[in-house]
Amino acid sequence: MCIPCCFTVSTSEVGVVETWGKYSRVATPGLGCVIWPMDNLVGRLSFRVQQINVKVETKTLDNVFLTAVVSVQYQVLREKVYEAFYALTNPQQQITAHVYDVMRSQLPTLELDEVFEAKEDLALAVKNALAKTMSGYGYQILQALITDLDPDQRVKNAMNEINSSKRLKYAVAERAEGDKILQVKSAEAEAESKYLSGVGVAKQRKAIVDGLRTSIVDFSDGVKGASSKDVMDLLLLTQYFDCIKDVGSAPHCKTTFVPSSKSFGDDLRNSQIQAEFAK
Repeated sequence: MCIPCCFTVSTSEVGVVETWGKYSRVATPGLGCVIWPMDNLVGRLSFRVQQINVKVETKTLDNVFLTAVVSVQYQVLREKVYEAFYALTNPQQQITAHVYDVMRSQLPTLELDEVFEAKEDLALAVKNALAKTMSGYGYQILQALITDLDPDQRVKNAMNEINSSKRLKYAVAERAEGDKILQVKSAEAEAESKYLSGVGVAKQRKAIVDGLRTSIVDFSDGVKGASSKDVMDLLLLTQYFDCIKDVGSAPHCKTTFVPSSKSFGDDLRNSQIQAEFAK
């Protein structure tokens, strides 16, 4: 007794129909019908993009163990529904095996730092290996992505410490260079200041000498019988009294002693007076 049975197939899917256990046809999306028990809808395949995440643990060339997560995106080829349904029992296991094979053959040839730099090359190697194999089984490999590289926590701490030390070394070097520039600029400023001070002192002395010369000439012309030596003695005496006045009027100076001794007794007396004021 044959009984007609209806079924539906969703969009982006196809149904596989067998007649007496043998592949018969592909049921397209929409309403379908089979004659039971002669025909039977044995399965469905989706054309949607699927993804599988494979976690691989292996070691690098410098003997650092790390865990890599590879995300593979794949899709059933519309023209190879028969192969996709009948060739593989579990396509995800097949993909996982190929990912393990590629990653465990590539990572041990690279050091840890090189692994992070070669993520794209590793992902491309995984994709090429899977595409070559899975296309024969009716699957298209759209993309292979290495989404995570996770070494041991102690290794990560060590890497962070190395990076921190490098940055600290760079900061110290920059700070030292800055201090060097400040010292050089300060020395240049001090040299320029001393140069300008020397120029000022030289001009001051020249002005004093010119003034003294003028004073001597004027005094000699105004006082008859006065020699140049008399004029110089008078000017020096005047400057001497000016100096005593300036020293005596200074805020930190209380007493100014002018030595004028003629005997040992006067020297002794002056020494005692100076010692008394120094207390």
